[in-house]
Amino acid sequence: YKYLQKCVETNREFNLTLGVKSTTLTNGLKYSLATGNWGDQKKAASSKAGVSQVLNRYTFASTLSHLRRTNTPIGRDGKIAKPRQLHNTHWGLVCPAETPEGQACGLVKNLALMCYITVGTPSEPIIDFMIQRNMEVLEEYEPLRSPNATKVFVNGVWVGVHR
Repeated sequence: YKYLQKCVETNREFNLTLGVKSTTLTNGLKYSLATGNWGDQKKAASSKAGVSQVLNRYTFASTLSHLRRTNTPIGRDGKIAKPRQLHNTHWGLVCPAETPEGQACGLVKNLALMCYITVGTPSEPIIDFMIQRNMEVLEEYEPLRSPNATKVFVNGVWVGVHR
């Protein structure tokens, strides 16, 4: 620590392997993963509990359910109903039936079985694919001509309609 502080104060480059012991990082990660408490070990009040959990492997279904679990980061003791209720934007993303009973009811949600999350995928190839299959682009859509058309959303953005 003092080595890093001295290098910063004198505006010199520093070698990170000399300034930080690898055992400090290793022991901190081992402690956090083992106990589920993330934060400073000495300040237990400021650490966040329950961040890591032991994976439930009773059955394949319970393992899959545990891996697809999401947690709403608000207090369990609150009586606020809105975060616990289903919202129409959850359609196809959140399972409407699976939630624990008790204080965590509605705060712990599971991804729907057919929900598939991709990260960093551009939406242009998907939109081009849909246009080739007769999707009408939103800019060219006239609601009075076909009011019952099905809206097409890509990554939460309304891009067109299909008749």
